[in-house]
Amino acid sequence: MPPRCFRGSSVSSPPDVMTDTSPSLGLPRYRPVSLGGSMHARSSTRADGSLLIESTEALEPYPRRLTDKLIHWAERAPQRVFAGEREGAGGWRTITYADMLRRVQSIAQSLLRRGLSAERPVAILSGNDLEHLQLTLGAMWAGIPVCPVSPGFSLLSSDFDKLRRVFDVITPGLVFAAEAEGYGRAIASLVPDDVEVVLTRGALEGRDTIPFDSLLAIAPGPEADAAHAAVSPETIAKFLFTSGSTSLPKAVTTTQRMLCANQQMILQCLRFLGEEPPVLLDWLPWHHTFGGSHNVGIALYNGGTLYIDAGRPTAQAFAHTVRNLRDVAPTVYFSVPKGWEELATALERDADLCRTFFSRIKLLFYSGAGLSQAVWDRLDRIAESCTGERIKMITGLGMTETAPSSLFTTGEEVRSGYVGLPAPGCEVKLVADGEKLEARFRGPHVMPGYWRDAAQSAKVFDAEGFYRTGDALKLIDAANLDRGLMFDGRVSEDFKLATGTFVSVGPLVQRVILAGAPYVLDAVVTGINRNEIGLMIFPRFDSCRTLAAAGSDLDASAILAAPTVRAYFQALIDRLAAGVSASSQRIARARLLRDPPSFALGEITDKGSINQRAVLAQRAALIDELYAGTHADVILPRPLPA
Repeated sequence: MPPRCFRGSSVSSPPDVMTDTSPSLGLPRYRPVSLGGSMHARSSTRADGSLLIESTEALEPYPRRLTDKLIHWAERAPQRVFAGEREGAGGWRTITYADMLRRVQSIAQSLLRRGLSAERPVAILSGNDLEHLQLTLGAMWAGIPVCPVSPGFSLLSSDFDKLRRVFDVITPGLVFAAEAEGYGRAIASLVPDDVEVVLTRGALEGRDTIPFDSLLAIAPGPEADAAHAAVSPETIAKFLFTSGSTSLPKAVTTTQRMLCANQQMILQCLRFLGEEPPVLLDWLPWHHTFGGSHNVGIALYNGGTLYIDAGRPTAQAFAHTVRNLRDVAPTVYFSVPKGWEELATALERDADLCRTFFSRIKLLFYSGAGLSQAVWDRLDRIAESCTGERIKMITGLGMTETAPSSLFTTGEEVRSGYVGLPAPGCEVKLVADGEKLEARFRGPHVMPGYWRDAAQSAKVFDAEGFYRTGDALKLIDAANLDRGLMFDGRVSEDFKLATGTFVSVGPLVQRVILAGAPYVLDAVVTGINRNEIGLMIFPRFDSCRTLAAAGSDLDASAILAAPTVRAYFQALIDRLAAGVSASSQRIARARLLRDPPSFALGEITDKGSINQRAVLAQRAALIDELYAGTHADVILPRPLPA
């Protein structure tokens, strides 16, 4: 995957345009892009010492239902492609707005005949594809929630514990998967006989299933019309499970109001989305809010086109993304830092790809983690070399519980860790929590609570109805609140050393990743009940293999033992420790980890974020060796020369 500010009259300001900076001043020139009024905010200090921050721009009206936008665009641009995906080695299969509306109404009619509801919703086990999208919108039309589930819960698990938890919480009345192969084992293990199973391809031995196309075979009728008319802003659109990076995954109740309000917030921050239909090529998974609510929503809300990318930001799978980018020139591109790293490498190697990608792009967006300055600089150099201008890169702060966007970096401030100012309609409250300020959000985009979990729901809202994010933020400049907010880690990850010294984990991890790019994938901070800080470093083995000048047959241990790799990490730890005397920030020891973070053990989410708590628990013995200092993978900083 903050708050801020002060400023301003209550009058909405017009959209600001990021224009080219004069070359005569020696400053970088940016491609023009219309952004919005979240660049300014006002604040007030409360009697309890908390700081309340909100945009000076009011949130404009938004529809009651997200599917109202489908009706709108089917009338205004019926033959415009809404969504497409590549068919194997061939071309693109696409669905227009008019055709999608017809399909959605038929699916809604089919689902209503099955007695589905919020108590018995639709569970979707497989990943992004056109059938997944049609089923989701058809269920929304009928007022039936969907629950997109991480495919890894079915494909990568041996015991299906996480999938079992999902089913226990939502009690699905219908289960969908793209294919019997792969998902059949999970279905056979967990789906009761009285729960209908819909498949796009294949069949399950010993079990009746329904082909997806049969849902399209029923003509829309008055039941579907009546059900759609009854869908209100409070109607549940979907259940999205949290990543579980700090606790057990919980089902976020996502309403129509949340989705529609948040899309209007996004539009007011990124005004260019409404000036011409956006074109997206996107791989981000729909069981997460970034891909499934934010990006799919942007296409639908603004009458754009979404091309589904089967690629992933890995050295092997990114070739699919490159192939797709040769066909599709996006107007806005979203990814996580690893995706931007892979894209930078591909663009550097291929001038034709470069020209296509930058031909009409207006904005770049990263989320999920801090973007390495080295990668950021590469992207700027590539864009300038190809087009003579840079493309604005922004980020923000959001979460599943807020549908997701709350803050955007639409101002002049551009750097890793900066998360900007509140979007119109989002109230941000900063509350002291120890030595940090916790961010709390309130607005129409915030969830009503976790599904069937009243205890957890009560814990995450304060007395004024603000959602407690657990994220810490800090003002860049207390004298100029419009400069916005910086991410300051998660309150729950921070700890104290045995000496009583408070350690802020988030900024420390960020410093390590940025300093160690591109050879550090991530890091976990150790030191709870110990006297000094240590690091458990997950190396990026593809980069380290290049550094070691090693062949593909070299294993992890041999790569880490290579003299060039060892020398690099020794120098990194020396740099991180040099000149730092405070025990709250000084890294006294580090260990290189040979085994990557485990999805099955909960050490990593399928968004790629590290669960610090899980790594500390699962690798306790390695941490003991780290502090014993005897293992070959342990690195101690060398003393500075006299």
